[in-house]
Amino acid sequence: MIHSDDIFRLRPDDPAAFEQTALELFRFQAAACPPYREYLARIGACPNEVARLCDIPFLPIELFKSHDVYCEGPEPEAVFTSSATTGMTPSHHKMHSLATYEKAFRGAFSTFYGDPARWSLYALLPNYLRRKGSSLVYMADRLIADCGSGGFYLDDYDALLRDMAADAKPKILLGVSYALWDLAERYAPKLTDTVVMETGGMKGYREEIPKEAFHRILCEAFGVEAIHSEYGMAELTSQAYSQGGNRFRCPAWMKVLCRDVNDPFALLPAGSRGGLNIIDLANDWSCAFLQTQDVGRVDADGSFVVEGRIDHAEIRGCNLLVQ
Repeated sequence: MIHSDDIFRLRPDDPAAFEQTALELFRFQAAACPPYREYLARIGACPNEVARLCDIPFLPIELFKSHDVYCEGPEPEAVFTSSATTGMTPSHHKMHSLATYEKAFRGAFSTFYGDPARWSLYALLPNYLRRKGSSLVYMADRLIADCGSGGFYLDDYDALLRDMAADAKPKILLGVSYALWDLAERYAPKLTDTVVMETGGMKGYREEIPKEAFHRILCEAFGVEAIHSEYGMAELTSQAYSQGGNRFRCPAWMKVLCRDVNDPFALLPAGSRGGLNIIDLANDWSCAFLQTQDVGRVDADGSFVVEGRIDHAEIRGCNLLVQ
């Protein structure tokens, strides 16, 4: 079994090490994770014959709704659940080690934003704070502590803006989409020294509009040049970040590939539009190879754009906006 420290020591300029680690983790999970093992058998995949990263089969992410996607062995330390909208079945992700999750989100944040101590983090996450099992709330809580300033806000926009105005540090305003839109419409506050970061999530509260149009609304209201985004989900341990333009980049232990929407076993070349497959090596005790229901493009440098959802796919509670 691969140690998590080996995963977080990977470098973005060493694709060979990433591939070797991915293949080792695949062989472990193909044997130890019952739903993945059964899936591989059903599609006729023989783990011993998988010799390249591009040959690894990806598990449909919907199985996190109906199966315990978890390797045989020690009991998990936590179970994270998705924020499914009314009438939809939530996913559940058993987390073997909260320490691994913390290494993943701290490592990803530091990769793109540096030392958390230089920031204040203000989390506008009303619907997530009202339920248990949110990996996003867990992450935000620990990052707020790392920052040493900021806090959680339900829907008290006056208190949020008052506290942010009194804060001299550079700030990150992390919010679900519908709450940021409400704040923009009701107050249109001109924010200074602030990164506005959306993490998806209209959840039926607001209409779905194209991401580009949504970001324009927020930029004009808040007086900022770009809207940042966090791409994560309950089924993942890691996060990708966009620092504007809806183009996401991954930490070194995470990789996104593009597949043919009509043939889920066929990967597409860089620049093609298709379904997004995610390799998250920090998913060390569940499944690191996930076939999502998101559609987008992946460039040769590994960055990717999310354009929407595959037709007839359930809309994830914290989904990126459908185009």
